[in-house]
Amino acid sequence: MADPAVLKQLRETLSSLETGGFRRRPVLPFGIDRVDSRLANGGLRLDALHEVAAGSHDMSDDCAATLFMAGIAARAWGPVLWVVRRHDLFAPGLSQSGLDAQRLLYAEAADDAEMLAIMEEGLRHRGLGAVIGEAKRADMTATRRLQLAAEGGRTIALLLRRHAREGDDPLSAPSAAVTRWRIGCAPSTPLPVEGIGRPRWHLALVRQKGGDPFSQLVEACDETGRCALPAAMADRTAATGRANRRAA
Repeated sequence: MADPAVLKQLRETLSSLETGGFRRRPVLPFGIDRVDSRLANGGLRLDALHEVAAGSHDMSDDCAATLFMAGIAARAWGPVLWVVRRHDLFAPGLSQSGLDAQRLLYAEAADDAEMLAIMEEGLRHRGLGAVIGEAKRADMTATRRLQLAAEGGRTIALLLRRHAREGDDPLSAPSAAVTRWRIGCAPSTPLPVEGIGRPRWHLALVRQKGGDPFSQLVEACDETGRCALPAAMADRTAATGRANRRAA
C-alpha cells in the first residue's frame, strides 16, 4: 500500500504543475458555506479570471449580474478599475452593494478589443484589487491573455458577458476563465413590517476549473458586499449542523 505522505507530496507536485507553480492561491471566500464548500478553491481565486452573465436578456437580471460583480470587488483589497462600453453604471447602486465610489476608477473603451486590452494592462499593473470589464465577444485567445495577466498576482479579473441578442447564451463560447457564473433575479419574500424583503438572486456556477457546477439561492449583496442565505434556508442549515453535532 502506498505511503500516505508520498501520495500527498505527489498531489502537491501535480497541483503545482497544473497551476503553473503557484502553490498558494490567494482566495476571496463568499462567507457562505453552501457556496464556498462547493468551490474548488474554497472561494474565488484572486489571481484569476471569472466570467459573469445575466440569467436572461431582461434588464433586472443584467443589474443583478452587475451588482454581483460589484459585491465581489467591494470585498477585494484595493482600488477597482471598471472598464465600460456604455454609460449605464449607477454609482449609488454600486455603493449599496459595498463598492464605494472613492475606490472606483473608470475607463471607457470604444469596442471589445480596446476593453480587453485595458483590462489586461490593469491586471499587469499589480496595484489594483479588481479589474472589471464587459464584452459581447471575447474569444479563447483574449480570455487566456486575461488569465495569464492575472496569474501570480492578487488582482481579481471579472468579465461581464453581455447578451449579444435576445435568446443567445453569452457563456456558450469557450473561455479560459476559472469560473463562469449566471446570475438571475428570484422572487423575494416581503417582510411583515417594512413591506419589502432583501432582493434574492439565483446563482448558477456553470463551470469551474477543478470542480462541479452548482446553483444556489441567495439574498443580494448588502452594504458590505456580502450575499447571504435566505433566512429560512439559513435556519435549516443551522438546525442540521446542530443535529449533526449531537449525533457525533
